[in-house]
Amino acid sequence: MKKIVVIGSTNTDMVVKSERIPAPGETILGGRFLMNPGGKGANQAVAAARLGGNVTFVAKVGNDLFGREAKELFKKEGICTDYLLTDVEEPSGVALIMVDAKGENCIAVAPGANGALTPEDIDAAEGAIAQADMVLLQLETPLETVRRAAELAVGLGVPVILNPAPACELPDDLYDCLEVITPNESEAELLTGVKVADEASALKASQALCDKGVLQAVITMGAKGAYVYDGSNGVMVPAVKVEAVDTTAAGDVFNGALAVALADEATLEEAVRFAVKAAAISVTRLGAQASAPYRKEL
Repeated sequence: MKKIVVIGSTNTDMVVKSERIPAPGETILGGRFLMNPGGKGANQAVAAARLGGNVTFVAKVGNDLFGREAKELFKKEGICTDYLLTDVEEPSGVALIMVDAKGENCIAVAPGANGALTPEDIDAAEGAIAQADMVLLQLETPLETVRRAAELAVGLGVPVILNPAPACELPDDLYDCLEVITPNESEAELLTGVKVADEASALKASQALCDKGVLQAVITMGAKGAYVYDGSNGVMVPAVKVEAVDTTAAGDVFNGALAVALADEATLEEAVRFAVKAAAISVTRLGAQASAPYRKEL
């Protein structure tokens, strides 16, 4: 079983599923409330563990009920929590999510302890990173922490996947540390200035990302699938047609699956085909971590 270190955020998701997402100042009655474990890092860690990875999760929670519950849930998923730290000042992260009848969502996040994960915390996890086959990062923790994790991993000879979400401008030297970057269409546009709408524009954006120093790029394009660029050639991997119930965490499941497949030495295209299947299953279910499939389901 290949070792994957996921470094990132953990939140409690408070979800309301209603017919539509209300406009500013509007109140909508009706709908269903769910409280689920979430956070991009945690979602990706759970997805990778369920799909066969030996996962260590590096993160920070508050000294509260949400933080304690998260730790127990990770242990139940078989995830190593030796580097799941507790912050005595900040509360655990929380996300407020609205999901409409078509499965589209809008999300507001209060990061709490996720924002207190420091480069020094990453250095303390060097032993786990050194033994990893793959490191998976996102952007719900401080950028300087993400940068330190990428630098440390690449210095130890461990390949790094960055899911650049939520999107922000990235320092030039971070690109040089990345084996694979996995933006969606809007994130790719923010990073490259190229509006991604089809294969031709996805190729252009992928080339721009590789020109910045990344070795390979994967642009996720929702119901269209994912565009895969290995540094020289590009191919579109179509999505699996399903009836979407909730798209929350589909990208996280995709990234967790991608990390597992690449750690298992699949080619990038093979890994993306595996990840597309995992994400397709996840959108047929409500919730974030709850929607992540097990390997046998693929």
